[in-house]
Amino acid sequence: MTKSELIALYAKTRKRSRREAEEDVNFVFNTIRDTLAENEKVVLTGFGTFDVRDRKAKRCLNPRTGDPIQLPPGKAPAFKAGRGLKEAVNPKKKD
Repeated sequence: MTKSELIALYAKTRKRSRREAEEDVNFVFNTIRDTLAENEKVVLTGFGTFDVRDRKAKRCLNPRTGDPIQLPPGKAPAFKAGRGLKEAVNPKKKD
């Protein structure tokens, strides 16, 4: 599902205009982005947790030239799925 498809589905199911739905979806995504930019985590109970993790410096190869390069340390966004999402993706089979 793309962002546009998500907006269209939200507009249809919540009986909102496409413009209102786009504003709502963008608000949620922008809030998550801004919170992570402040180095805080976002916990959506039953869905998962977004947070920022430190990334160590590492040596790798330039894919074009094959020359070794040093990547500096940095931060990377991360997501850890919650129990509800895990169970929805991999439901337990009843015997």
